[in-house]
Amino acid sequence: MYVCLCKAVTDRQIKESITGGASSFAEVRRSLGVSTQCGKCMQQAKSIVETATKKAPFHPA
Repeated sequence: MYVCLCKAVTDRQIKESITGGASSFAEVRRSLGVSTQCGKCMQQAKSIVETATKKAPFHPA
């Protein structure tokens, strides 16, 4: 799904950016250009980054 219409950035691209090494919204923004035009996508993009960067809870065996 398109998150940023101005830059044609999808949720998949944001997730791939995180998988590729980006660790913050600022890094995703810098690499993809998301939320650099009108800014209407910022909240949704930040939410996707936050979800994608959350670590799974550690449960020792």
